Amino acid sequence: MIISFDIGGSAIKGGIARSEADITPMGRKPTPKDDFAAFVETIRSFINESGEQPSRVALSIAGVVDPDTQRLTCANIPCIHGRDLAADLQAELGLPVLIANDADCFAMAEAELGAGRGHRIVLGAILGTGVGGGLVSDGHLINASGGFAGEWGHGPIIASEAGNPPAKIPAYPCGCGQKGCVDTVGGARGLERLHKTLHDLDFSSEEIIMQWQQGDEKATRTIDVYTDLVASPLALTVNITGATIVPVGGGLSNVEPLLAELDKAVRQRILRKFDRPLVVRSECRVEPGLIGAAILGLKAEAA
Repeated sequence: MIISFDIGGSAIKGGIARSEADITPMGRKPTPKDDFAAFVETIRSFINESGEQPSRVALSIAGVVDPDTQRLTCANIPCIHGRDLAADLQAELGLPVLIANDADCFAMAEAELGAGRGHRIVLGAILGTGVGGGLVSDGHLINASGGFAGEWGHGPIIASEAGNPPAKIPAYPCGCGQKGCVDTVGGARGLERLHKTLHDLDFSSEEIIMQWQQGDEKATRTIDVYTDLVASPLALTVNITGATIVPVGGGLSNVEPLLAELDKAVRQRILRKFDRPLVVRSECRVEPGLIGAAILGLKAEAA
């Protein structure tokens, strides 16, 4: 038995995993952001509540492990930012500890139990507040030792014109320090930013999508530009990785007509041709981070 965790900025969720078919959530507790001792005690409390000693702990976290130093970048939880968290937790708990990025855990969950079943190469894409991704090949997470593989949301690659007819698109500054990243236009906040640029209107992503589905001309223009901007870098990522399925998670994945538009545009721009959907809604809708971490932990135990 292992215990998996989904570590977020506001809550820590725990789960007991005995096999891929037997993963049981344990509930959630507030995340101690500024006190590492309290953070450890929260993890330990889940272990104690399980009633037995796990063989390993596996964490999904909204941060990235440096593959060279094993130090974690996780700005929204200061008490673990910059730490070799796996080593520090292992010393505190006396158990092997595995840590993976939440988008990587999402990709693993989809590859093993979701839309990616039966596919050799699975690119998990997140279209939420921003854009993220993870890559699984032959059942193995590419970022097993940490790193940024699959993070198609970053890099100065957004087109300067998009849509039909073309609209000028500025290179918006990104939180990663660069300009023109997919993350600046591809998530919910990006959709809102595009609508403001194109029409000088402030609407939420939910309102823009509702207006689009109702046939509003300005919202339709925004979705056209959005699809054009996002499809090209996603198609390039598919070409480079050889992915044969792209399960999508995050809030925008709930808008299936939007995914259908994106899928159509991506399939028109890739080298390999598919007569079936490529960009699809994820199937692991409940706790994919917890499930993905559990799968990674179980695989590590079996290795």
